[in-house]
Amino acid sequence: MSTPSPQRARSAAAKQQRERAILDAARSLGTERSVREVTLTDIAAAVGMHKSAMLRYFETREQIFLALTAEGWEDWSAALRARLSELTDGDPGTVASVLAQSLVVRPFFCDLLAQAPLNLERNVSLESVYEFKTVVLGEVAAVATELCRKLAISERSAIDVIATATSMAGALLQMAAPGTRLRTLYETHPELAHALVDVEPQLTRILAALLNGMQSTAT
Repeated sequence: MSTPSPQRARSAAAKQQRERAILDAARSLGTERSVREVTLTDIAAAVGMHKSAMLRYFETREQIFLALTAEGWEDWSAALRARLSELTDGDPGTVASVLAQSLVVRPFFCDLLAQAPLNLERNVSLESVYEFKTVVLGEVAAVATELCRKLAISERSAIDVIATATSMAGALLQMAAPGTRLRTLYETHPELAHALVDVEPQLTRILAALLNGMQSTAT
């Protein structure tokens, strides 16, 4: 059966609506599987478009997921800053726990964080990378400001904390391999128990150690 061929979006509003449908389809597929397993053909089929028609809206599948990564940064930053503002003190352990939990509850975002520097940024135009980095750096600055206020650490230290938290969250999620045959293998073979990664407590320990060290150095 042939794929439906919807009319090309003519107005700016129609084009924006079509782009949103493509992004939502990619998000749904990436959440169900993993980002690296979703193809442009998969997304096109979910939206009801020919793959060639998709290229009118996004240059590659990587650009689609890079756009979702930027949205993920904006969502995570806003939620984290709101949570940090509610804390009554700057206890490093508490802040580390909030940071870790805010990432772990966003597994799709963590998957994107792992894929962005390895694949997504390398398969789009430089203009797309520039737009993406502009969004990310803006959110990093916003989160860093809140961390500096809460922990009395330098801006450079706060940026290092954010880089550690986001990169480790992406890496640890890949190592944990939730919902995969690898995870089942680790869980059913006691001799492989060391390969089992529990992301949130491990990330919390790493970030707490980092924050305690930074505060000690600052003191």
